[in-house]
Amino acid sequence: MPALRLPVALIFVVTTIAAAQPAAPEWKPLFDGRSLDGWRATPFAGVATPRFENGAVLLPPGGPLTGITWTAAFPATHYEIRFEAARLRGNDFFASITFPAGGDYCTWVAGGWGGDIVGLSNIDGQTAADNETRSYFTFENKRWYRFRLRVTPANISAWIDDERVIHTGIAGREISLRPGDIKLSAPLGFASFASEGAIRNAEFRLLPTRD
Repeated sequence: MPALRLPVALIFVVTTIAAAQPAAPEWKPLFDGRSLDGWRATPFAGVATPRFENGAVLLPPGGPLTGITWTAAFPATHYEIRFEAARLRGNDFFASITFPAGGDYCTWVAGGWGGDIVGLSNIDGQTAADNETRSYFTFENKRWYRFRLRVTPANISAWIDDERVIHTGIAGREISLRPGDIKLSAPLGFASFASEGAIRNAEFRLLPTRD
């Protein structure tokens, strides 16, 4: 069978369209792979000391919160964050991330309220256990999971491995942090509660403002 030959004009059009497509936003690392440079231990009461070990940040059980907070500015919206995390021991949240959204800050809780609740705190004053973002996810200790968070002015979306677990509209809604020490995680921070969490391969990228 002779090879299929496309008209030159069609080849030109396809090539032109492909060349006109914007390049995918570049992922940028949040950790240097060796240390906590760019981060500080979050000053929770009775804080344990986070440390970098074997390519991962370890958040040992504290009093009972332990965390790290980004020391530089961070985008307010139109961004994605992805990372891998594991709960090494314990039975509560182990890699919750506090992040900018909706003109304020919010926390994506992973494994809270005894180990299996996933959701956003707070939406319209309600915690992850009480609002529509609540779902249940069984986390196995010492297993690594992939997390991805997407924030735009219209929505917050989140995935664990390849499963989308959150997609909620935020335009015109009250986004806030749960009262208490979690405010110390702003503008961007990871935290564990009564558990030892581990985080690695954390990256972020900016999104086109049309999204």
